[in-house]
Amino acid sequence: MAGPERQRIDKWLFFARVVKSRSLAARLAQSGAVRVNSIKIDQAAHQVRAGDALTITLERRILVYRIVDTGTRRGPAVEAQALYEDLTPPAPTTAAPKAGSALRDAGTGRPTKKERRQLERWRDGH
Repeated sequence: MAGPERQRIDKWLFFARVVKSRSLAARLAQSGAVRVNSIKIDQAAHQVRAGDALTITLERRILVYRIVDTGTRRGPAVEAQALYEDLTPPAPTTAAPKAGSALRDAGTGRPTKKERRQLERWRDGH
């Protein structure tokens, strides 16, 4: 479903299901967390079109999208995913623990005083 040639960034973010509401989309655009073609924007009324590259900074991740089409409504997820091409690089893998650190089983809680003393002795090599 082809939309208009140009569209407000807040409407596009809402239609593409990047955020849950249009007011959140406007707030995201005004906060400076959205870049269009590497240019930081601060207006929700900024016009975007097909071919523009968006960099969106959310709380815990950064999204990189290329706009394929402007939408006409906030439809189901499949319809929303057709509006953009996801160029987001894969998340980095977690680093392996340091060689000198002792591993504990998940859910065992904090070590007791006795266990801390044993760890200290082990680390010091006594």
